[in-house]
Amino acid sequence: MPFVAQAPTDLASRETLLSMSGLEFMLGILEGRIAGPAIARTLNYTLHLVEPGRVVFRGKAGFGHTNPMGAVHGGWYGTLLDSCMACAVMTTVPKGRFYTTLDYSVNITRALSLGIEIEAEGVVQHSGRSTGVARGEIRGVEDGRIYATGTTTCLIMSGG
Repeated sequence: MPFVAQAPTDLASRETLLSMSGLEFMLGILEGRIAGPAIARTLNYTLHLVEPGRVVFRGKAGFGHTNPMGAVHGGWYGTLLDSCMACAVMTTVPKGRFYTTLDYSVNITRALSLGIEIEAEGVVQHSGRSTGVARGEIRGVEDGRIYATGTTTCLIMSGG
């Protein structure tokens, strides 16, 4: 059952976050036991799959996500890629630790038409004591075409 984004005041507490591994936390969001990010409602995407080192979101860009020329805004691609890549890193973070995005890069390879369902998949390439690195791609669910790719480096920190 995919999560439904809650109001920001419904987000998990720091204590809740630090009391479980990153994988447990992400599974809690997927299963609806923990509130997902409010940005997901705004940008029309949901958490679809969580595995160790891999996270997939699904979504569709709508008119509210366009730039003045009517194309899907680059920030929509960037947010989806940041979400899937960083959340993939989160699945590798041990209990008592958390992450933040340090840097990410996005390459838009083709224009995305409004209403096309996409998957944004993030896969961990490295996860260590202080950093995690992941790659991601946005691919059409029906056509299988790649619309954007990205990479990220995340900083992994102690909660104490």
